[in-house]
Amino acid sequence: MHIFDDLDRSLLSILRKDGRAPLSKIAEILSVSRATVQSRLDRLIESGAVLGFTVRVHQDQEADMIRAIMSIEVTGKSTTNLIKSLRGIPELYSLHSTNGAWDLIAEIRAATLADFDRVLRDVRETDGVLNSETSILLSSV
Repeated sequence: MHIFDDLDRSLLSILRKDGRAPLSKIAEILSVSRATVQSRLDRLIESGAVLGFTVRVHQDQEADMIRAIMSIEVTGKSTTNLIKSLRGIPELYSLHSTNGAWDLIAEIRAATLADFDRVLRDVRETDGVLNSETSILLSSV
């Protein structure tokens, strides 16, 4: 497991704001060499701390997307393996651990009802999922 230090946290903060920031610009902001930034980024990716780089789209551009929140109950102590499996489903936009009756909360974004149905089935058939409940998000208020 990767232990984050202040430099790692600062690097991740910059990348959250601009995942396309040039390494040389990041190095300048952090007052370190470009090689240090590259080394740290490589280590964060290799350790799994950074899962990838993505585009954040303005909500208006995804107006036709089907969005939902899925609550997931995990069997036994299989949470770590289940999370690894669920990360392979691209329509799971975000995944969070939580307390209470449910173990995980997933945000789903799917282009069509058929895709949405497939995602629900894929999650429910994943080893380690005991139960789930899904609510479609109808509008933002």
